[in-house]
Amino acid sequence: MSKSFDVVIAGGGAAGFFTAINIAEANPNVKIAILERGKEVLSKVRISGGGRCNVTHACFVPNDLVTYYPRGEKELRGPFNKFCTGDTIDWFEQHGVTLKIEDDGRMFPITDSSQTIIDCFLEATQKLGIQVLTSQSIQSVYKAASHWKITTQNENYLCEDLVMTTGSNPKIWQMLQGLGHSIVPPVPSLFTFNIKDARIKNLMGVSALASVKVKNTKLEASGPLLITHWGMSGPGILRLSAWGARELAAKNYQFTLKVNWLNDVLFNDCLDVLKSLKHEQAKKQIAKKSPFNFPNRLWESLVLASGIDAATRWADATAKQLNALANQLVNAEFNVNGKSTFKEEFVTAGGIELKEINFKTMQSKMLDNLYFAGEIMNVDAITGGFNFQNAWTSGYLAAQTILNKK
Repeated sequence: MSKSFDVVIAGGGAAGFFTAINIAEANPNVKIAILERGKEVLSKVRISGGGRCNVTHACFVPNDLVTYYPRGEKELRGPFNKFCTGDTIDWFEQHGVTLKIEDDGRMFPITDSSQTIIDCFLEATQKLGIQVLTSQSIQSVYKAASHWKITTQNENYLCEDLVMTTGSNPKIWQMLQGLGHSIVPPVPSLFTFNIKDARIKNLMGVSALASVKVKNTKLEASGPLLITHWGMSGPGILRLSAWGARELAAKNYQFTLKVNWLNDVLFNDCLDVLKSLKHEQAKKQIAKKSPFNFPNRLWESLVLASGIDAATRWADATAKQLNALANQLVNAEFNVNGKSTFKEEFVTAGGIELKEINFKTMQSKMLDNLYFAGEIMNVDAITGGFNFQNAWTSGYLAAQTILNKK
């Protein structure tokens, strides 16, 4: 015996709940079910932002907001003009959740707890009579003339409209491929770089504002760089990993990383500063104190890597040594050998080919009454709340399209 609904949403994550709630609030007569393969819903919401849930980012202009999406930049411009950051803040405010802006632009609930967002969604689904069904692993999806049939390991579901919000789920992608959709093969995005190098060996926790680039490519980024026990992380590295997701995968994560520890200072300018220090600080030891706005421990390491002894005074530095130090500061090269997942916030580049989605409606161009929201599409962003904003916007638009038909 099949269970019938007006709308079935596959995937109990951020995009799925947001879609369901927006439909049900506007039309309580629509019968909706959320199918989640796991035992728990909203698991990614729970761990986001270190358990605080980075709901969105304080970027309010659609044309600026799209620049944070390595994949989806062009396609999301229209959607963000319909539902943007300000709309997200208003939506949560109306549902009893106040958001706050941090110095870096990330936005969190004022409670600093992802449970606030989870409770908001669960209370809304309960109040609106949306059925949330867990342990429902989809085995097949079939399109009949007038409806969809979804089979899980223990149940059959029929619905008129099917919304796919299953994130980076290869099994679902395969099913959609069977229905005629193209899938851009997934590769990791948002990862940190594994580097074994004497210069950073004992500097875990040291951070500097740096610019980074992948040698012999056009890939570059800047931002705080954090030295970790396995290599390098921080916003600058994560940004580079997101924009370079495909190119770095093709290199099998073996490449040379160029680091300018002084961010935008050029080699000649750096050398001029070092030469003037040779006279101004003549009697002082070079390794003792960083003359730049730059951690002393890292400075000392780079001084030693330049062939300058710890006891050497500025007056005794040779032209060759100052050249070597300038190179270490602005042209340092590190061999990257592999990657590590960034915390639990695993983001994938890949998914439904964007040309096959109507971004005005979030509807499939190949199949009627099929919609997509969230990371199931080949859309991903850098870290900072942007992936959630894509979930809210695409979920909202899918909901509006379905409501317009009812």
